[in-house]
Amino acid sequence: MRVNSDKPNFWKDDIVKSVDLYNDWFIQFAPKAYRDTRVETTKQVEIALKQTENLRNISPEVLRAHPTVLPMLRMATAPPIARDRLIGLAGVSPNLVRSMELDQRIPQRMSTSALTDGLCKIGTVILKLADKDILVWLDGRRKPSRQELHRAATIVADRLCGAVADPIIRNAQERRQLAKIKEWLQKRSYSPAFAGTKMKAMKPGTFAIRLNVPIKLTGGTEIAIPVDVAIAPRRSKPGELPLLIEAKSAGDFTNVNKRRKEEATKMSQLRATYGQSVRYVLFLCGYFDTGYLGYEAAEGIDWIWEHRTGDFDKLRL
Repeated sequence: MRVNSDKPNFWKDDIVKSVDLYNDWFIQFAPKAYRDTRVETTKQVEIALKQTENLRNISPEVLRAHPTVLPMLRMATAPPIARDRLIGLAGVSPNLVRSMELDQRIPQRMSTSALTDGLCKIGTVILKLADKDILVWLDGRRKPSRQELHRAATIVADRLCGAVADPIIRNAQERRQLAKIKEWLQKRSYSPAFAGTKMKAMKPGTFAIRLNVPIKLTGGTEIAIPVDVAIAPRRSKPGELPLLIEAKSAGDFTNVNKRRKEEATKMSQLRATYGQSVRYVLFLCGYFDTGYLGYEAAEGIDWIWEHRTGDFDKLRL
């Protein structure tokens, strides 16, 4: 039984309500989410400043010991430089910079000489471009005051957060959506599955947040794909698969249509592994237009609107 994907005459009204819900949430809570992240990021920048002796020591030894300082260093330059720009300016291996920033470690297979050379080049670029309008102590070769350090850390943190503002808001919205699903389930006496429980081993009346679901790719390779929520209905029959839910939010119409194939690909992979009976539903809040909805409906994907969570009752839970 379909819930919303087979009712296109209701889509436009639901889109308006969904957009209104997202906008109300954004105005009330997004600034706080951003501020909270900025406060935490400021603390991290202050730690990074301490680790680099307030940017007076960004030697290969320091960068090797503290690879996580690199994003801060990029934002402490004038102008702030993107990751790929640093790679180009320093003439270093992309793997070195991306490993330090994304994996938060030094590449394991890089030779000692190549690593030292690359880190030295990175340090040289950062020192040449250091923003002395905020790192005011560098020119005078003096010890910065606590106020100067905090001011510099706040500015660098603001630059870091500005570069990832959308993910900050998206993560806050995702946490809220998952909390709403969890609250709905617990009010109906569902309980969390034990940590590490596999999808097929979930007991009726339980749910799991952020569950890794194994799938088989062409050629027999098995990988795990993340699913936001898995629910084993209380009236599950032996061998029945849990209901899988993907929480989706969007602050504009453009990005959802760029990413709409992601859900279709996941559904295709699930069906190829578990058969046509697998149930995969979206939990939507925000800017999802008729183009997006029509595409997902054509792929056999249904959805629940966050502004009408009562529709979960129609999923035989």
